Amino acid sequence: MLNVVLLAPEIPQNTGNIARTCAATGSKLHLIKPLGFDVSDSAVKRAGLDYWHLVEVQVYESLEDFFEKNQVEQKRLFSTKAPRSYVEADYADNCYLFFGRETKGLPEDFLEANFEDCVRIPMRQEARSLNLSNSVAVAVFEALRQQEFPRLQDYGKMKI
Repeated sequence: MLNVVLLAPEIPQNTGNIARTCAATGSKLHLIKPLGFDVSDSAVKRAGLDYWHLVEVQVYESLEDFFEKNQVEQKRLFSTKAPRSYVEADYADNCYLFFGRETKGLPEDFLEANFEDCVRIPMRQEARSLNLSNSVAVAVFEALRQQEFPRLQDYGKMKI
């Protein structure tokens, strides 16, 4: 299983798309407050997220709360400031993939304290960044590719 960790996400549509990626891949979604939206059952139903029941979601009060409640053996911190490409890193089972808020990314002190775990998705210099939900999808599928897509259907119904 992979773990997707969103630190203070702001845009509900991004988190909804990320939740769908988690549902499709069996990844766990960790949301660290403050959140820019409501994830109560009524809010999720109102938003029409019919796949929400397929996602294991845990909400935390802070980054400290998250680390108190989880034993993180391997993590990857995604940032446009990171020194190496995400494909240069390895991703073990139960790896934690960290992403920051849409407007600011992950906190500088967190990145500096975990320098060896920082990775980036290569892009044009003029482009500020990818959309958060796209970045999560890129990261999740690279990690799963390295693990040979465990527990995922790898065939389609098309007939030749």
